[in-house]
Amino acid sequence: MSRPIGIYEKATPKHFTWLERLHFAKELGFDFVEMSVDESDARLARLDWSKDDRLAIVKAIYETGIRIPTICFSGHRRYPLGSNDPETEAKSLELMKKCIVLAQDLGVRTIQLAGYDVYYEEKSPETRARFIKNLRKACDWAEAAQVILAIEIMDDPFINSIEKYLAVEKEINSPYLFVYPDTGNVSAWHNDLWSEFYLGHKSIAALHLKDTYPVTEQLKGQFRDVPFGQGCVDWSLMFDVLKTSNYNGPFLIEMWSENCETVEETRAAIKEAQDFLYPLIKKAGLD
Repeated sequence: MSRPIGIYEKATPKHFTWLERLHFAKELGFDFVEMSVDESDARLARLDWSKDDRLAIVKAIYETGIRIPTICFSGHRRYPLGSNDPETEAKSLELMKKCIVLAQDLGVRTIQLAGYDVYYEEKSPETRARFIKNLRKACDWAEAAQVILAIEIMDDPFINSIEKYLAVEKEINSPYLFVYPDTGNVSAWHNDLWSEFYLGHKSIAALHLKDTYPVTEQLKGQFRDVPFGQGCVDWSLMFDVLKTSNYNGPFLIEMWSENCETVEETRAAIKEAQDFLYPLIKKAGLD
């Protein structure tokens, strides 16, 4: 396919080196890999990689020809920008600054941010105000570094639609702030796809392809590990909307198969996702 299609790091074997991971992605026909910097100590430690560590990643990119254009920075789930704890708030900004520097060093163009004011704390008008204040600081740093920040549509009511993101975008007013929708998350909250993508198409940096189970009055939904085609995403409609709204950006297949028992099991899981998605992408004229 001519459209860039990537795979999430957490879909690839966890024990792989980055050189092995990029080779693996290349073998499967992908154009790029999205790096994860989540709330775990191990992945947050990447923000303190040495120059030699960072250079090894850059060399792996050049050796394989597989890019790392995006970082999924979900570390703010543990250290949120809107935290009521001043120490946690300060930590969130410290990590944000480090992530922007890491992106510069690796040639990453876009950092995906979790659209939470807080996650493990109680939400309030104050946590929202703090989130906005600190996101503005983060955008100032991103502008100076020429790195895009893109807020993910989340599994949380705080920002669970592109429409809600657009309100934040107006409030922040930064040319380096975008939205990073997730097909599953947008669908799980019963958003109107036409309205979402027509209102937001000029603000979309990239797009996750993922399935979900919907949020209902009785159930909280399921936002990961839902097999493609078995969730609530209307894939034909989704791709038609993306085609009609002239989305020409990359697709990132988001899935979690890094802990499969064997590499072949991981490969088979990814191939199953490709076999489901690629015909639909081609049918919609999005290849």
